[in-house]
Amino acid sequence: MVKLTLRDKESAQEAVRRFRKLVERSGIKKEMRVREFYEKPSETKRRARLRAERRAYRDRKLAGA
Repeated sequence: MVKLTLRDKESAQEAVRRFRKLVERSGIKKEMRVREFYEKPSETKRRARLRAERRAYRDRKLAGA
């Protein structure tokens, strides 16, 4: 949970900006995007496998260059 206390003489825009940064850093936005739609476990595994393959390919490509 993100808690934000207003500072002395802090405008609403500054407080909202700080709140957005706190939410972004805590990972709440990312979590909400992931949970927005149900994803079957097989789809999750497939996405993770493809991501790992791309990462390995990129690492091999960089190591060879």
